[in-house]
Amino acid sequence: MLLVDHFPPVLPASLEGRVTTRLPIPADVAPVSALITASMRRYDPEAAPDEAALRSRMVGLKSWARRQVVVVPVAADGSPSLDLPPLAWIALEDRATGRTNVQFTIASEAPERDALAASLLEWAVEVGGSFARARGVETSKLTTDANELDTDKERLLAAAGYEQVRTWLHMRRDVTAEEATSTPAPRDGTRVRRVNLHDTGLPVAQDVRTVHRMLEESFADHFNSYRESFAEFAQRLIENPEQADWDHWWIAEIEREGRWLPAGGLVAAPIRATAARGEGTYLEYLGVHRSARGHGVAKSLLRAAIRDAAERGREFVDLEVDDDSPTGADGIYASMGWETFEKTHSWHAVAPSHPSRLLEPPTEV
Repeated sequence: MLLVDHFPPVLPASLEGRVTTRLPIPADVAPVSALITASMRRYDPEAAPDEAALRSRMVGLKSWARRQVVVVPVAADGSPSLDLPPLAWIALEDRATGRTNVQFTIASEAPERDALAASLLEWAVEVGGSFARARGVETSKLTTDANELDTDKERLLAAAGYEQVRTWLHMRRDVTAEEATSTPAPRDGTRVRRVNLHDTGLPVAQDVRTVHRMLEESFADHFNSYRESFAEFAQRLIENPEQADWDHWWIAEIEREGRWLPAGGLVAAPIRATAARGEGTYLEYLGVHRSARGHGVAKSLLRAAIRDAAERGREFVDLEVDDDSPTGADGIYASMGWETFEKTHSWHAVAPSHPSRLLEPPTEV
């Protein structure tokens, strides 16, 4: 039996009998990846999504935190087509209390494209409102990003009532082989180590919780901070725990009264080589506990990542930072050799909570 969303998007009347929506199936992953690739390459000729990560979001473990549909042609019997590629995809992630992430892509040749986009983004308000109800809050902030060169996506978001609220700097620093040995050590009273591992290769639970706590505390004063439980953190970051990049997780500690206490955390991941570049390292999350600021913790973590990348023979280290960071993080990165190579914009809208509609009586015609 083909599953459909209980309250699917209301598509434009002009598309009735032509296209409809259904839940994603594994066969949709490759064509949706192709749609995303086509969109990304409008501004970056080498850009491409991670298809394995997309598969997880669409039909794998990470799909469990999302509500999503694909837009497909209608089959001869009036049902959603299973063998024709999707024309669009939208996914809403229940990211944290009060926050819903929005991701969507629409084929450039999709019929009634602007009206279709409007209907999907209107559905996002319905879904965000249901997440807010389940979380017990009055609203959920709908958040999405767009490359500053992706004027098409930004036009669709503005038309749907989204507001551009932030600019993010994507920064890159080249790495030399010499930095495997020449990178400065942490200052006295500060040290950096990888998370401890059991003989099985899995991390010691306390260290994983420590990284989570450092990240939560470090971003507590950021405009876009939403409390995320440890269970949500772990489920979002990890697909197969035994295959995760645990050797890319670091903890910074500072010495106080003879005890080494956690002061910051860093989660990184490898970047695959392309035709134009070799392998790199991406710094996904870096946080310094607010009580430990001013001790060189951030620089110590960054240098650990640089040293590690050099040891692995990688060519660069990438990261992303808020252009209006209250900690002035972009200045630290620039002082250590990072340069901005790309910018994205954050767009927000608000979805008010609404009562459950699952047990509503059918609408009378």
